[in-house]
Amino acid sequence: MSIPNRSSKLPDLEAQKVATAAITDGEKASIHYVTWDGDMDPENPNNWSTPYRWTITIVVAFLVVSAAFGSSVVTGRLQGPMEDFGVSMEVSTLQVSLIVFGFMVGPLLWSPISETIGRKPVYVVALGVYFIFNIPCAVAKNIETLLVCRFFSGFFGSACLTIAGGTISDLFPAKERGNAIAYFAAAPFAGPVLGPIVGGWISIGTQNWRWIYWVNTIFAGMMWIIVILVMPETYHPILLKKRAKRLRYETGDPSYVTVEEEFPVPLSELLKDTMVRPFGMLVTEPILLLMSMYIAIIYSLLYGFFFAYPIIFGEIHGMNDGEIGLTFCSVLIGTFLALLVTPKLDKMYNKAGEKRPDGKPTPEDRLPGMMFGAPFVPVSLFIFGWTSYPWLHWTGPCFSGIPFGFGMVLIYWAANNYLIDCFPRYVTSALAGKTVVRSGGGAAFPLFIGYMYHGMGNQWASTLLAFISLAIVPIPFAFYRYGPYVRSRSKMCVQ
Repeated sequence: MSIPNRSSKLPDLEAQKVATAAITDGEKASIHYVTWDGDMDPENPNNWSTPYRWTITIVVAFLVVSAAFGSSVVTGRLQGPMEDFGVSMEVSTLQVSLIVFGFMVGPLLWSPISETIGRKPVYVVALGVYFIFNIPCAVAKNIETLLVCRFFSGFFGSACLTIAGGTISDLFPAKERGNAIAYFAAAPFAGPVLGPIVGGWISIGTQNWRWIYWVNTIFAGMMWIIVILVMPETYHPILLKKRAKRLRYETGDPSYVTVEEEFPVPLSELLKDTMVRPFGMLVTEPILLLMSMYIAIIYSLLYGFFFAYPIIFGEIHGMNDGEIGLTFCSVLIGTFLALLVTPKLDKMYNKAGEKRPDGKPTPEDRLPGMMFGAPFVPVSLFIFGWTSYPWLHWTGPCFSGIPFGFGMVLIYWAANNYLIDCFPRYVTSALAGKTVVRSGGGAAFPLFIGYMYHGMGNQWASTLLAFISLAIVPIPFAFYRYGPYVRSRSKMCVQ
């Protein structure tokens, strides 16, 4: 199978790389372990054509945008369910919190399943159910139906957020992964930022909050169709199983197997291990815990802005829902500026490896991007708070979104790469643990951020958040210096 040409046959059987281990046990025949044919095997996703791999990467990024967009698009008209169902703003806010809570729970299931049946089946099934659960949100007759469906939308939509990083790792070796991870890093933040921009203008144009859900349903349906038509399987063990199956068929020899087929791990055991291990790693692995906390704070700040921006730009500057949504364009600008910087940082990473005796970069060589981006977040919060007086022009707090978006993406990009490089053997569990912590913060912040800004005032509420984000700035610097020592004392980190 040559990837761009799906109909082609296997390469010549003699040219296949088959690692053979003879096992003598009575009448048992030797077992031929099927592996990749060296570093240049055309069936290895790492060796697919660059345009093809980047096409898949862009599709994966849009899948993440789709799920993340669905979490925040409703902020364009939270008053709608309040008026129709006679509930408070706090209850209406649960539309955001519950879908993000679903983002927290889902990864514990989707990660192990994707490692059992492959990436594509999980994408197809989970995204299809996510699409379906958006429909009752649009036609809900009561708040209970709406909130329950929002949770399940998050639960199934989280599959896109969970296994996207694994898909990119399947496609790119470590030295090429940086630029691809940059788009993956931007997507979980670009999606929520696009939400209020689109949702606000749907609210203005239709005066009907249900159309927000219909637009989200259409977006999810389009991505579902694209996944079915375009997305290939990328998980290496599944591709090798298919190769082994074809070899058995073409040769009539049943001894061609993969290691996973010879020593299978039951899904029940994998689920148990994967559901327990992320929490164990969060307790025992300081690198994972502190990086997850850092990402969680940044993610929580973003979701907090969905409720702070309406206070600053709506209550103080008198903007309507559509205009409030447009103020998030500044965060998008910062996000895209960060994407312009990541290729340079990736080159620095590769050059750092060239200078080392073994010619290989260390995980800590990923951290300069995070060190560079970290100070931009507290700076943005200070600007946001202290330019939010009624007598100052709205461009001040609006401008603060640029450094926030810039720092946010660089932090997430570098931290994600760092975790992948630190825990190559347990990357799924590490990323699942990170997602649980991140989504927990994102679900909680919307519930109190409005009270915080009204109670403390815009200036001091923003200042408190700025000091919290300032306090964690030293984390990447500390790991850059002491990371090798911390890894040397870990049973799960690469040494």
